[in-house]
Amino acid sequence: MEQIYVVMLVVLGVLALLDLVVGVSNDAVNFLNSAIGSKAVSFRTIMIVASIGVAVGALFSSGMMEIARSGIFVPSMFTFNDVMIIFLAVMITDILLLDVFNSMGLPTSTTVSIIFELLGAAVCLGIYHIYISEDSTQTLSTYINTKKASEIVFSILLSVALSFGLGSLVQYISRLIFTFHFEKRIKYIGAIFGGIALTSILYFIFIKGIGGTNLASKLVELVYQGHSDNLLSSLNTFFNANFESLDKFKEAKKGFVKIVEEENTVKAYLTFKGYLDYHYLMIIGIGFLFFTALSQILISLFKVNILRVIIIIGTFALALAFAGNDLVNFIGVPIAAFNSYEIFASSGISGDKLMMGALADETIVAPFYFLALAGLVMVITLWFSKKARSVIETGVSLSRQGDGVEKFSPNTLSRFVVRSGVYLGQAINYFLPQSVQIKIDKQFEKPEIKGKKRKDEPAFDMVRASVNLMIASILISIGTSLKLPLSTTYVTFMVAMGTSFADRAWDRESAVYRVAGVFNVIGGWFVTALVAFLGAFIMAFILKVGEVYAFIGLLVLLAIILYRSARRHSKKQKEADELVKLKREDIVTINEIISESSIQISKVIGTTNKVYSDVIENLGLQDLAKLKENKKALKKLEKEVDELKSNVYYFIKNLDETSVEASKFYIMILGYLQDMIQSLAFITQNSYSHINNNHKQLKFNQIRDLKSIDNDVQKLFDDIETIFENKSFDKLNDVLKEKATILENVSELIQKQITRIRTVETSPKNSKLYFALLLETNDLIKATMNLLELFQEFNVHVKNKK
Repeated sequence: MEQIYVVMLVVLGVLALLDLVVGVSNDAVNFLNSAIGSKAVSFRTIMIVASIGVAVGALFSSGMMEIARSGIFVPSMFTFNDVMIIFLAVMITDILLLDVFNSMGLPTSTTVSIIFELLGAAVCLGIYHIYISEDSTQTLSTYINTKKASEIVFSILLSVALSFGLGSLVQYISRLIFTFHFEKRIKYIGAIFGGIALTSILYFIFIKGIGGTNLASKLVELVYQGHSDNLLSSLNTFFNANFESLDKFKEAKKGFVKIVEEENTVKAYLTFKGYLDYHYLMIIGIGFLFFTALSQILISLFKVNILRVIIIIGTFALALAFAGNDLVNFIGVPIAAFNSYEIFASSGISGDKLMMGALADETIVAPFYFLALAGLVMVITLWFSKKARSVIETGVSLSRQGDGVEKFSPNTLSRFVVRSGVYLGQAINYFLPQSVQIKIDKQFEKPEIKGKKRKDEPAFDMVRASVNLMIASILISIGTSLKLPLSTTYVTFMVAMGTSFADRAWDRESAVYRVAGVFNVIGGWFVTALVAFLGAFIMAFILKVGEVYAFIGLLVLLAIILYRSARRHSKKQKEADELVKLKREDIVTINEIISESSIQISKVIGTTNKVYSDVIENLGLQDLAKLKENKKALKKLEKEVDELKSNVYYFIKNLDETSVEASKFYIMILGYLQDMIQSLAFITQNSYSHINNNHKQLKFNQIRDLKSIDNDVQKLFDDIETIFENKSFDKLNDVLKEKATILENVSELIQKQITRIRTVETSPKNSKLYFALLLETNDLIKATMNLLELFQEFNVHVKNKK
């Protein structure tokens, strides 16, 4: 039996590596969002700074590993066999859950997921023990630390509201002070802003990132270990400087001497974090004065952009805190399993009888080499994970200053919130003097960026990025000092949303989409807790009942799911890359318009050709599943053309003065492409509905006639695709000559069906479908020919101008 536990331990180690990968992919948005969105420094520099922060944070990982060992469940109530099942259930569920969120590009809290997975698995086995021992269900509380779960739920609600509100307030004030033309004012008031920001961020590094960690405490202990005599001799000086009243002095001195004499160490009082906690006001005050002076020197003498410095240090701080404090979310469970196995191996008792009360021992620490390996894996993931980029893109997209293609669709709740906000704004403006409104609006006037392509513009400026990092640091520091389990994901995301809201990034054009996106992400957070609990509960039950067979089966299932997920994400990423190529917004000249239009036409024609031919084929075969796939392919094509139309505004704005006349040409091209897709959509939907409703199959003659037209359309579209791929536009005349022939063939088939109805046709549904297909094919061909005529006319016009 001992061998199976070794195998389980090895598997947990592998799962820990997988969990690190999916966890970092999800949490990278926490510390990279502001720096990437503002483009304060190059992407490479951002990644190097974040990597250093992650590596240092992993080595200084705080003693949070006890959360996995005893923070949620009471280990003395479970056997070694039970805790290994709990840990396996948690890791399998966590990897699957985080991978789903990563694939969707949504940030979620790894803290909440691990807490509720531990809770779900422990509740499952607690109920199991209650059932077999026939105890009362009220005894479940003896198995579970229910206080921690309630703290987590409270912290979710608190951090969401507080982060959004405080982020909005500080950003609004900062924007009123700096405006969007901050380069001018940063010279005069940038030092004070730098002092506040750098003090809060660096204090955050010590409080949340390093203070109180195992390594920090050990460093302090090593420094002072064996020096109790010197310490005792300096007690008078120390206490005179820190205590006003003589009574307090004597009392404190007595207690301190006792500690030193008994333990030969000042760890009980002078730990790194203890010192910071006691002198926090003095440290903050000195830090503010020092960093304000330093900021002024950097701005005045060295012409350094202090906002860029704030963003670099802030990114490092959040990366360090993430690795140092959230590492437990990924490797806490496997390390707890390792500690459990050590206890089991030294006990000599069988796994199903050994109670794990020893697991609650607070002196158990994570081996240093585990932390170093975890840091290395996190850094590698940070550089190479494509799913991390997807999650970062969501955060940046929802907080960007400009308009663009939105990732989320509006819903009833987002419409209600935006409408309420509009009414509230109108009410405030009614009471606010007009002169004040004008002055405030002037502070929010955005500069017009020239000479930059839209894709190269930052999503938001460095003032907002600095506020994001500063407020997140302050809130997490406060949460840590109050011992509230605030999630870095919740805080950083909601601060970013609050600052973007205050910065008027959510205007009437985009607010309903952005608010919907925020609700989707927040809803995902609560779903995380529920799914994590239920998923771990089910996994634990399966492992408890199925034992070794369930263990092997779940691992195989996990491998299959992750493989399929990776393939789906890779395919989705390729499609996204193709879409980016298709919707260039930086077109400037007429030649570029012709070139890009030909690429877009070629792609749409090629896809239309394939879908049309497949629909006719699958209609004849009555293959409902493949017709459904045709509908999906069509939907994707509709989305591509719709996004092209959404970018028309930016396309026109980017054209140079000599190319503005091409705007109408481009708009009409998109219009004809839209007409083609509408005809194709009608053909696809009607064919699908006919088969889905189990109507009679089309007659052999009807299928044969449709395939003859399909052959004509296929040849036509193949020729058009080749012409636009090779840009051999002189051959367009040859294609246009085929128009009359194809349309005449369609007309003949319509007449043949009329004759059939008068003689042998008995199905009205068949006739309706058949006429619909031919008429829409007729419209499809006409729209295609109109597009070709327009393109040829414009191409000739451009050549004549030259």
